[in-house]
Amino acid sequence: MTTTGPLELDDLPGVGPTTAEKLREAGFVTVESIATASPLDLAETAEIGEAVAKKMIKAARELVDIGGFKTGKDVFEQRKEIRKLQTRVPDLDTLLGGGLETQAITELYGEFGSGKSQIVHQLAVNVQLPESEGGLHGSAIYIDTENTFRPERIEQMVNGLEIADADPQEFLKNIHVARAHTSDHQMLLIDTARERAAEMRESDMPVRLFIIDSLTAHFRAEYAGRGTLATRQQKLNRHMHELFKLVDENNAVALVTNQVMSNPAVFFGDPTKPIGGNIVGHTATFRLYLRKSKGGKRIARLVDSPNLPEGEAPFMVEEAGLKPC
Repeated sequence: MTTTGPLELDDLPGVGPTTAEKLREAGFVTVESIATASPLDLAETAEIGEAVAKKMIKAARELVDIGGFKTGKDVFEQRKEIRKLQTRVPDLDTLLGGGLETQAITELYGEFGSGKSQIVHQLAVNVQLPESEGGLHGSAIYIDTENTFRPERIEQMVNGLEIADADPQEFLKNIHVARAHTSDHQMLLIDTARERAAEMRESDMPVRLFIIDSLTAHFRAEYAGRGTLATRQQKLNRHMHELFKLVDENNAVALVTNQVMSNPAVFFGDPTKPIGGNIVGHTATFRLYLRKSKGGKRIARLVDSPNLPEGEAPFMVEEAGLKPC
């Protein structure tokens, strides 16, 4: 089957307008999302038999070339597409191997006031810069779960870049913000983000950064107690994997913030640990633990990475944004 231009759901055999509409309403808005779906989810969503769903998934995988084995050389070539989004704090960027990777999820966790939302705001600005300035010349999508987004902070940080003719209002236009009111709404916004990113893919400023600040707040509040832990972790797992697919499709950076809880079993060292347990820990590609230090400094510690050594980097949070110490 040969198609030109972006693939649509209607390009799949057996998918008529009614089925396509049901799929879109449930968040399956691209052929890629069908290709990576489970037959059971698809069958329930589109009200079709599981056998039909399997055929649909098989056809989608053939169309977008998903599901087969690749050689190490193929993976090496694919990794050449990875770009780095810089914080523009040299020590921090060095710690991250040159910046935050596209096609990966970076998690920031730490106590209140440790600098999580400050980094998030800074990167929503930096992503819009050209690659020569450490950016990705793209837009940001910001899913705000705790009402932390502040346009005034963006304005201060744009001015803090000290770039001639940098207009804060233009930067604000390229940050697409949505408030998530519940965990279900938060998960639905990933589908909305996928649609927005698909619309902007051929624009001057395609989406290159997806932010969730914070990832676990709603899940923690709605699923309190051990009896709901399994359900919470299952939903969180699905949410993280949808985010991972999203950044993979768009060669974008995913940046999520996470809260911490105290572990009373720890008698020596830092007793704080991130919410979400192994689900978040195993899905996030890079984990950064942030903490306050003396003299207004913050310390970022790289806790987990597939290819970088553990280490620490200091930075300052000033009115003009993130700055080196």
